[in-house]
Amino acid sequence: MNTDQNVKELVKERYSEIAKQSKTENETSCCGAGCGCSIVDQTIMADNYTSLEGYFADADLGLGCGLPTEYAQIKKGDTVIDLGSGAGNDAFIARSIVGDDGRVIGIDMTEIMIELARKNALKLNLQIVEFRLGDIVNIPLSNNRADVVVSNCVLNLVPDKLKVFSEIYRILKPGGHFNISDIVLEGELPETIIKEAEMYAGCVSGAIQKNDYLNMIKQNGFENITINKEKKITIPEAILKNYLNETQLEEFKNSNIGIYSITVFAEKSKDCGCGPTCCN
Repeated sequence: MNTDQNVKELVKERYSEIAKQSKTENETSCCGAGCGCSIVDQTIMADNYTSLEGYFADADLGLGCGLPTEYAQIKKGDTVIDLGSGAGNDAFIARSIVGDDGRVIGIDMTEIMIELARKNALKLNLQIVEFRLGDIVNIPLSNNRADVVVSNCVLNLVPDKLKVFSEIYRILKPGGHFNISDIVLEGELPETIIKEAEMYAGCVSGAIQKNDYLNMIKQNGFENITINKEKKITIPEAILKNYLNETQLEEFKNSNIGIYSITVFAEKSKDCGCGPTCCN
């Protein structure tokens, strides 16, 4: 990878292309953006939303790696923030729970995704769902705004994950919590994969070690950190062969390296004082 800015531009370009396609097109185009089989198809990682209340097919691009609303303990009247909200899939699920007395705000850095999400909200005539253009390392919200923060397979795309968790802590109310689905690793990926920009956009090479991920959460002052769900992700050989020769591929297959989707819950203390980031 090059600079953080290059990573950001790569991710924006990739997800802008995905936003132009339906979930069906993403599923049938190997990598999710019609670009052959060179990078990881997010639909390999996605969970099935169709049985959840509030599901809206037009908003489901198959980009997630979990169901963050499943364990999010969202209540009627809550304010929920969805980081990396895409076409609005998780935001609309959250809306079905918070009801008319609640509020849902989606944040995404890709203009075309924001446009798509807003169009979907209009189709559903949802007045309490808002989508804002913004970067989740500098969330465009005031302190202590959210009861719940959710995010689905997004933090792995951000180089400065520690800053994102700091921002989540800042915008949560004392006693608020997050529930995030994301990709993590156990064991070191081959160097050829780590250095490949396209594998970053495919949610793989940007992932960090699971223990490091959990330590970042703890480092930012969160409590009651719990992994509610975990599943192993298998990358097809057809994709791996673009980055690994036969010897490297066999070594990778026989190694203890694991790529996992985890759904993590953590709370901001009700009496948070002025920990890593002030309550006020």
